[in-house]
Amino acid sequence: MEEQGLIYGLIGKWLGHSFSMDFFNQKFIAEEIDAQYINFELEDIGDLMSILSEYSNLNGLNVTTPFKEKVIPFMDELDESAMKVGAVNVIKIIKGEKADVLRLVGYNSDMMGFKNSIEPLISNDMTSALVLGTGGASKAVVAALRELGVDVALVSRQKKASTITYEELTRQMIHDHKIIVNTTPLGTYPRVNECPAIPYRFLTPSHLCYDLVYNPSETAFMKQAAQRGAQVKNGLEMLLLQAFESYRIWTEI
Repeated sequence: MEEQGLIYGLIGKWLGHSFSMDFFNQKFIAEEIDAQYINFELEDIGDLMSILSEYSNLNGLNVTTPFKEKVIPFMDELDESAMKVGAVNVIKIIKGEKADVLRLVGYNSDMMGFKNSIEPLISNDMTSALVLGTGGASKAVVAALRELGVDVALVSRQKKASTITYEELTRQMIHDHKIIVNTTPLGTYPRVNECPAIPYRFLTPSHLCYDLVYNPSETAFMKQAAQRGAQVKNGLEMLLLQAFESYRIWTEI
């Protein structure tokens, strides 16, 4: 399929909630860039190869749930950022002289986006965090928090050697971990009433509760935390920061 201008896009399984397409297409119009951004909903990560063959002028992709880890075997090379995190959310497509795909290089801009977004909110007494979820986004959050000197405990629905379950969360655990980050998709539009099953009653005004979900702008997780006086923030700023970095990767690196 031949398209006018360059093509960029987002691959994921459920993309109805995403703001990325609107953000990039508005950017292209405002800056008079001959490009467009397309959402590619994939049932299986193997469908990526069909997208690459169909769109000859595809120059870069963002990657979202649930493919940030599953896409790694398709990469010809991983940037240091992706190797550090263990997940890919940006793909740079390097072309040959005949516009054929030579290499796929995986990067991670989530870590930078999250780190720069949460760092101004962290006070001196916020030395430990609970990270809800263990997927690709969680890996970026964990790496960022550790760079900021914050100890991390992972919370998952399933018991593993490296995680605790939601049922195991106690008042003392909530007290000891002043930062709580939701990296799960719970609460994302249209299922806006869902939220992680933590004991919200133990939250206090000394807590910071950060939700990577940005649609809706105030999630059920944020509402429950705010009711206990906790500081709350959604993932929109992180989205924008990682989007700026994505475009830099596609066009400058």
